[in-house]
Parts: sequence; C-alpha cells; structure tokens
Amino acid sequence: MIFSYLNKWKKASIMTESEYIKVFSGTFIIVQLAMDRLESAGINAIIKDEAGLGQHSGFTASNTGYQELYVSKDELDDAIRIIEAVKSDLEV
Repeated sequence: MIFSYLNKWKKASIMTESEYIKVFSGTFIIVQLAMDRLESAGINAIIKDEAGLGQHSGFTASNTGYQELYVSKDELDDAIRIIEAVKSDLEV
C-alpha cells in the first residue's frame, strides 16, 4: 500500500504543481478514508505527508499525522463532491 502512494507521488513530482490541486487536509485516518472513497470512484489521488521528510533529516514536525490530499485538475469536480460527502459523514 505504501509503495502505491510512493509511486503516485513520484509521478506527481514529475508534473508541475499546477496540475494537482489540494482538496483536503487532515489527520492520517480521515485522509485515508477520503483516499479510499476517491479511489473507489476511480479518482487517482496523491497523499502528501511532509512529517516523514522532516524525521529523515533530523527534524521533528509539529503536525505529525497531518496529511494533504491532492487530485488532478481533470478530476477536481468529482473529487470535491466526494470530499464534501466524507466531511458530511463525519459531522456529528
């Protein structure tokens, strides 16, 4: 599972930042839920987690467990609908 995220991230890093839009950010658990829903709908999303990068270089992150979710501009409208549904499902 981790390797699929790494491969997707490697592909995204080759593309320009403007091709991907951040659609959600939050804790690991909620981002994973959103990612699963997006993938179920056939949307290729990328998770960005900078906390791990800081740990490898000797720094600690204040936002451990915080991740960002990006989708291609082409899939943005569908992704936003799914993200809004995830947020709605989580409201108590």
